[in-house]
Amino acid sequence: MPPTTVIRPRDRDTILQALSAGVVPRAGLRHVQVGRAAEIGALVRDIDRIGDAGAAIRFVIGEYGAGKTFFLNLVRLIALERKLVTVHADLAPDRRLHATSGQARGLYAEAVRNMATRTKPEGGALGSVVERFVTDTVKEAQQAGQAVEQAIDRRLAPLQEEVGGYDYAVVLKAYWRGSEDGNEVLKAAALRWLRGEYSTRTEARQALGVRTIIDDDTVYDALKLLAAFVRLAGYGGLFVVFDELVNLYKLQSAQARNQNFEQILRILNDVLQGNVRGLGFALGGTPEFLLDTRRGLYSYQALQSRLAENSFARGGLVDLSGPVIRLQNLTPEDMLILLTNIRSVFASGDPAKHLVPDEALASFMDHCNRRIGEAYFRTPRNTIRAFVQLLAVLEQNPEADWKILLGGVEVGQDGLGEADGPDGGIGSVTGDDDELVSFRL
Repeated sequence: MPPTTVIRPRDRDTILQALSAGVVPRAGLRHVQVGRAAEIGALVRDIDRIGDAGAAIRFVIGEYGAGKTFFLNLVRLIALERKLVTVHADLAPDRRLHATSGQARGLYAEAVRNMATRTKPEGGALGSVVERFVTDTVKEAQQAGQAVEQAIDRRLAPLQEEVGGYDYAVVLKAYWRGSEDGNEVLKAAALRWLRGEYSTRTEARQALGVRTIIDDDTVYDALKLLAAFVRLAGYGGLFVVFDELVNLYKLQSAQARNQNFEQILRILNDVLQGNVRGLGFALGGTPEFLLDTRRGLYSYQALQSRLAENSFARGGLVDLSGPVIRLQNLTPEDMLILLTNIRSVFASGDPAKHLVPDEALASFMDHCNRRIGEAYFRTPRNTIRAFVQLLAVLEQNPEADWKILLGGVEVGQDGLGEADGPDGGIGSVTGDDDELVSFRL
């Protein structure tokens, strides 16, 4: 169904700019979302479990262009609406789950920089989360006639048993002192520690008096601590979204791959065995990343046994009870609804301002089908870009005839490159976007 509500100009521009560039919009996803109700329902149940002090993990698997990033972003926004805190990051050569040269800490720092809450969905919410915790603690201390630092220690007592839990209290007390004294440098140092941006213990000890830092070896422990902390700050839990796990598949070193897979196994075991609370993971990857028995997750025997899919879920049947969710490609019907939604976004939700009639949508799909076949709806990034550009031309040239313009629309098939773009998910970046994409030694 097309959107029936009025779309704010800011959301309209954000959506159209992103779609025109072939990336996933950071806002307004509900205006263009189509299909996948069962998959979204499964993730919503996971989110509710996390908010109820449970844990969850999902591997969101889809072909290049199947919409993994779009799906993950949509689920992340749902988590925010359910009063969870979210952190997200894309894996890259310099960001991975396990490393020895700062790449794991880099992943953590990037994720926490992207921390979002319901009131700060665009990211950068760590400061507001810490401020909320400190403010509530100060109020409690005043009501109880207790010193604030003692109140911070009391509230953070559940964290003392975890790795690095003691230093959490030290850092938050330093943040409170910075707030009391107007010392912005001290406050910034505390937030920097929480983001995992200190590379040496010496530097952190000089700034805050702490004994440890968040480093490559403690990234997962830091995420568990962060999940416990946001719950103490009044949120439902922490939802972690890591995309582009295909970068682990591309690691040349078998030892490096196995160390990262071992970290994934540790997370999976903790979640399935109920060893963590208020923490959830959504990990996006391609079928090769999952199924390849030489370099993928299935190359790690312990993971293969835990991620093996239900043998009965075949012939069109879907099993959403396990950790793996396979995203199905869009159907032509889904594509028609998506084009309808995009047309409505251009019109800001007002049917009277539609730039093209319903007939144009079917004609556009037929044109794309003749050019690139079924790829136009299975990996639809370029299809969407072409449609957005067509409507943009019509918007700027009201006298133009869509039937004449349609004949000149060029739609290229999405290239199946090494990985999705950094903000990909609707489709794959084509070779035309990079002059060196076909360069090989």
